Amino acid sequence: MTTLLMIENDQDSGPGKLLGWLDDRGFTPVVVRAWDGEPVPTSVDGHAGLIMLGGGLLPDEDDRAPWLPAERELLRDAHGKVPVLGICLGGQLLAHTFGGEVQGKYGLPEKGVTSLTVLPAAADDPLLTDLPSTVRAVESHQDQITRLPEDAVLLMSSERCPNQMLRVGDRSWGVQFHPEVAADRVRRWNPDRLRSMGFDPATVLADAQRYAEELDKTWSTVVGTFLSFCSDR
Repeated sequence: MTTLLMIENDQDSGPGKLLGWLDDRGFTPVVVRAWDGEPVPTSVDGHAGLIMLGGGLLPDEDDRAPWLPAERELLRDAHGKVPVLGICLGGQLLAHTFGGEVQGKYGLPEKGVTSLTVLPAAADDPLLTDLPSTVRAVESHQDQITRLPEDAVLLMSSERCPNQMLRVGDRSWGVQFHPEVAADRVRRWNPDRLRSMGFDPATVLADAQRYAEELDKTWSTVVGTFLSFCSDR
């Protein structure tokens, strides 16, 4: 059995579509619900890879989320040992852990389907082979990575958020967006909160439904490539 370690930081930010993509490729997820008090492992030993999921926190809000120091240590343990994918908060944790900076409520928020620019550096990134120059992804954030780690490579940007995807080292990636989110989760987003951030709930949901097939094709392929690196260990 090939297992992949997955850390949940919020009960509303679960693995979503990742579970099906893992199953299709013969991986068994080991999900740790850190938000619910389940202990974060000290090592990735025994697992083929690590995925850190999102949540409404900053990566150093240890007072609100006392499990975050253990997650940062786990990232240090995993780095260079197994492939790592950090999603939203997970991507911010990756940046913060290796010397970058994250700021809360920085710039303009992003919610729903958003266009991303694939930067020239992505041409040499093994995870992003053959992607077009523009792709779409689901966003849900107010906080941003405002400074990359010194040795990070920036791979994607958006109009509102320059640091959308980064790589640290050879096999640790962080994304600000949510490849795992399907339209059914978008449907559950609080409409009053969306309006308060300047978004129309009906439009946000309609876009998630309209682009569902495209989003699934793009990110199932990217995540599948990530999982192939886990298989190659």
